Amino acid sequence: MRILFKKTYEDDIRILKHSGYVFWYGLLITALFAAPLFLDDFYLGELAQVYIFAIAGVGLMLLVGYTGQVSLGHAAFLAIGAYSNAWLISKGVPFLISFPLAGVISALAGMIIAIPASRMTGVYLAIATLAFSIIVEQIMVRWESVTGGFKGMTVDAPEIFGYQFWDTWAFYLMCLIVLLFVIVGALNLLRSPTGRAMAAIRDSEVSAQSLGINLAKYKSIAFAISAGVTGLAGALLGHKVNYLSPDSFNMIVSIQLLLMVVVGGLGSIHGAIYGAIFIGALPQLLAILRDYLPPVISQTPGLEPGIFGLILVLFILFEPLGLYGRWRKMKLYFDTFPLYRKSTFKRQKSYLKTERMK
Repeated sequence: MRILFKKTYEDDIRILKHSGYVFWYGLLITALFAAPLFLDDFYLGELAQVYIFAIAGVGLMLLVGYTGQVSLGHAAFLAIGAYSNAWLISKGVPFLISFPLAGVISALAGMIIAIPASRMTGVYLAIATLAFSIIVEQIMVRWESVTGGFKGMTVDAPEIFGYQFWDTWAFYLMCLIVLLFVIVGALNLLRSPTGRAMAAIRDSEVSAQSLGINLAKYKSIAFAISAGVTGLAGALLGHKVNYLSPDSFNMIVSIQLLLMVVVGGLGSIHGAIYGAIFIGALPQLLAILRDYLPPVISQTPGLEPGIFGLILVLFILFEPLGLYGRWRKMKLYFDTFPLYRKSTFKRQKSYLKTERMK
C-alpha cells in the first residue's frame, strides 16, 4: 500500500501522483500505440469507436460530473461537430482547419444554449437541453442545402499533408492521439482556477456564489468547453461511419452518452473512459445475446434503449459511484487485506458531493 505525503501545492495538483502512475500509464499508452501491429482491422475499428465515445464522454463529464449541470441533449453537439466538419471539407477546407473549427462551432452553440440554461437547474435544465437537441435534429432534416436532409451526406476520409487516412490503423492512431490530447487538456483544466470554480458550483451554487464565483460565467464556460470537445468527437464519428444522417443523432444517442458517464463513474476522467468501453462493448454483447433469447424478446422493437435505461437505473440504485467507484473499492480492499473491516465497504451517507466525487 502506497502512502503519499503532500508537502506542497504542486504535490496536490500533480497529474501523475507517483512513479507507479508513470510506469503503468506509460506501459498502457505504449501498448495502445502498438495495437495495430497485433490486432486486425475489425478490433482496431471497434477501439477507434471507443476512443471517439471516450472523447465525447470527457466532454460530457466536464459538464455533468464536474459542474453538476445535467444534459440530455449532447447528441446535438455531436451532430453540429460532425456536419460542420463534413461541410467544411466538402468546400475544400483542409482537415487540420475544419476539425478544430468544428469544435469551435460546437462550442459557440454550447454558449448559445448556456445563456438561458445558466438560470436553470435539475429537471428544468434537462428538459431545456433535450428541447435543444430536438431543435437541432429538425434543423438537420430541413436544412438540405447543408446537411442533405433525409438523404444525408457522405464524409470523405481525413487528409493531412496529402495523406488520406483510409487505412483503419491510421484512423485508429488519429483517434488515440486526439483522445490523449483531450484527456491531458481536461486534467489541466480541472486543476486550474476555472476547474476549481466548476467543482465549487457542482458542490453548492450558494456557497460558490458567496465566495465570489460568477455562476452564469462559469456555467457558460463549462457548456462551451463540453460542447466543443463533444463536437470534436462528432467530427471523428463522421469520418468513422463515412455517412451522416439525422437519424444518427437522435435522443437515444444522448441517453447513451449520459449512461456512459453515470455507469463509468461521475466526477472522474477515468469514469468517462470506463463508460466508453462499456458503451462500446454493450451493442456487441446485445447482438450476441439476441441469438439466445426467445424470438418474442429478441425481436421486440426498442430492446436496446430499454436495456440502456434498465442498466442506468440499476447503477444509480446499487452502484452510484459507477465502474470507477467499484474499482476504487476493490483496490482499497486488496491494499488493506487482510486487515480490512467490513464496515469500510458498506454504503454510507454522503453529506457533500465532494465526498463521493474524487
